[in-house]
Amino acid sequence: MENSRRRGRPGHDQSAVLTAAVRLFNTHGYDATSMFDIAESLGITKSTLYHHVSSKEQLLTMAVDRALGALEDAAREAVGSGDPATVRLRLLIRRSVLVLAERLEFVTLLLRVHGNTVAEQQAVARRRAFDRIVTDLVKQAQAEGGVRADVDPATAARLIFGMVNSLIEWYRPDRGAPESIADTVSDLAFDGLRSR
Repeated sequence: MENSRRRGRPGHDQSAVLTAAVRLFNTHGYDATSMFDIAESLGITKSTLYHHVSSKEQLLTMAVDRALGALEDAAREAVGSGDPATVRLRLLIRRSVLVLAERLEFVTLLLRVHGNTVAEQQAVARRRAFDRIVTDLVKQAQAEGGVRADVDPATAARLIFGMVNSLIEWYRPDRGAPESIADTVSDLAFDGLRSR
């Protein structure tokens, strides 16, 4: 979990350190980025950096938690709603696009982790749990008749979120309002999934 207390020297807080680290992880890769690189990008010494965080892996954990925490909140909201499954699935798609737009660098990093470290393995496990929630919503929507029954639920979930996740490659704030993009992604997903 993120530590919200200010630590270290004035002008540099844990949030600034995390943002710098995520940018470097996305640009150069997690493995290729050192604590020295992060400190240098902030214009601080490595010892000052260690006032804010204990390790590079802690930074990775904090970063993927920013992305996963928001996606898990969106999933809880969708699952907990009393609406039909099709409405809940559409809500989850929209909210996921909005999370991606709001936390673009963090989601980008999340989608690039492969399980090489303990922090990455934990992130991958949480992503799989999220995928199961989406698959279950597709199954429920199929049972209600709101989604085509001839589509494998796990495949549909992967394809939907493949479309959502592709936004990391091209989305920028100047390319349109996140709400409009969320509507477009949701409409495209459901035009292909809607029961005929």
